[in-house]
Amino acid sequence: MLTQPFADAIAEAEKIITEAPHIRTEQDLLEGYDYLAGGIRASLQMAWAYERDFPFFTQSTGPYTKMGLDNPDTLYFNANIREDREYLVTGVRGTTADLSFQILNGDYSPVVVPDSLAAFDDRAIEIREDGTFEIRFGPGKAGPNYFTLGPGASMLVVREVFSDWSERKGEITIQCVDTRGGAPKPLSRDAMAKRYGVAGKILLSRLKTFLAFPKWFYLDLPVNTMTEPRPTPGGLTTQFSSAGHYDLTDDQVMIVTVPNAGKETAPYQGIQLGSPWYVSLDYINRQTSLTADQAHTDPDGKIRFVISERDPGVANWLERTGHAHGYVQIRWQRLTRDLKPDDGPEVEIVDFADLPAKLPFHTPITPEDWAARIAARQAAVARRMLG
Repeated sequence: MLTQPFADAIAEAEKIITEAPHIRTEQDLLEGYDYLAGGIRASLQMAWAYERDFPFFTQSTGPYTKMGLDNPDTLYFNANIREDREYLVTGVRGTTADLSFQILNGDYSPVVVPDSLAAFDDRAIEIREDGTFEIRFGPGKAGPNYFTLGPGASMLVVREVFSDWSERKGEITIQCVDTRGGAPKPLSRDAMAKRYGVAGKILLSRLKTFLAFPKWFYLDLPVNTMTEPRPTPGGLTTQFSSAGHYDLTDDQVMIVTVPNAGKETAPYQGIQLGSPWYVSLDYINRQTSLTADQAHTDPDGKIRFVISERDPGVANWLERTGHAHGYVQIRWQRLTRDLKPDDGPEVEIVDFADLPAKLPFHTPITPEDWAARIAARQAAVARRMLG
């Protein structure tokens, strides 16, 4: 059977899920099976998209194919490439807060984060007045809108980041210049068998890798704290992040206070919660993330986020959605300067009953306004997923 290697990989993946050490509740286990389903979808897609001579962009992660503490505010695209070919990337710049490009050497694995051979945002390219652009990646010498592919270059990753979810997304395509006008080889039985085998390997690597990430970057940190802003490991040159993990009772609240960096420093600033599976919580139907544009900034220039299971009745409530333990991360992108400790968050754990006294500026929200917020999130993600 051509599909047997993939079927065997699914069985092994299920064992990885059911034996995950962080499972405490039935909800954790069921979310693991949901995570597995997303991994299966993504692995098949990535195996069938492995066309380095005839590449196209795919979304490696999204609302239903989550991995790697995916950012709710980001569209992720990737295309497979090879260092000895030339590629033409064309697009239309949307109105989003950030558009960035990254060339990776290899892929993520359970023991290593791939090297970033190059990373830049659209400030490094020439964009026409109508928003269109053309950039090239290849073995040639770097120049205007031409970027050299270094040894081992294997993947081009594009991130488009929304600060206001009503922003208009852009367009992007990729072609291999050397093969334009041609066509890939017809399918063969051997090629099809190989794809199912590759899909199985991708699935298992994906699960093992991102279950290892929390140990690398989070779990050695003291619980209920967050780090100072720092360059994101394996990330973009113009991105800083602050990371932490929480463990709270339903009567406890985590208050995260951070300065609003402002558009001149960081056009994008956002916070999110993540589950023990190291993926975002439901950000479509629940407020589990906020950007600086979506959040309420207090008169002193600071944003106070309230992470709580119970509804505190404030605008900046981040819903735990039944997750007593999980991850919290703040990202700043398109930075114009390095961030300092004073730019980062302060964390305080308080009893739910004591919360009002801990918020110097009360930002109440009515149930009707809250429902309107959720409806706006649902509509914005639906628009974003079209096309």
